[in-house]
Amino acid sequence: MPHIHGLHHNAYRCRDSEATRQFYEDFLELPLAEAFEINETKSGRMTRVLHSFYQMDDGSFLAFFEAPDQPFEFKVQHDFDLHIALEVDEATLQRMLAKGKAAGIHTRGIADHGFLHSIYFRDPNGYVIELTAKMPGHDSAMDRAINNARGKLDQWEAAKHSL
Repeated sequence: MPHIHGLHHNAYRCRDSEATRQFYEDFLELPLAEAFEINETKSGRMTRVLHSFYQMDDGSFLAFFEAPDQPFEFKVQHDFDLHIALEVDEATLQRMLAKGKAAGIHTRGIADHGFLHSIYFRDPNGYVIELTAKMPGHDSAMDRAINNARGKLDQWEAAKHSL
C-alpha cells in the first residue's frame, strides 16, 4: 500500500510569472527555488509554459504555470471556494498584516477561528492567500481521536438531506 509522505507542491495557473514572483518571493518571502520551461507535453502537443516553484520552510513548494498561449480565465472565488492557507507564527502573522496594509495589498483579518488566527490577501492572479498561526488548543482541535470529526460530518450530511 502506498504511503503519502507529505505535500511536495500544489500547482496553479498564473497570469504573469514576474508579478507572481514579486508577490510570493518579495512580499511573502518564499524563495524562488526553480523555474523551467516546458515546450512539449507528454501527449506530444507543442506548448510554451513556464513552471516555477516557491519553497516553504518545511521543504514543500507552491508552484505556478504561466501559459501565454492559453487564456487565463480566473473565476473570482469566495474565500471558502478556494484558498491557499500557509502556516506562520503569531509574530509573523502580525508583521505580515502590517506589511500587507503598508504595501497597499488588499488585506483582511485577523480572523479568530478558535484554534487558528488568520489573515487574508489576494495574489496577482486572484487567489486568496491565508496566513494562519496556531493558537493554544490547535493540536487537540485537530486530533481526530477526540474531536469527533466523522460524527460532525455525518450530522452535517443528515441535516443537509433533511432540508
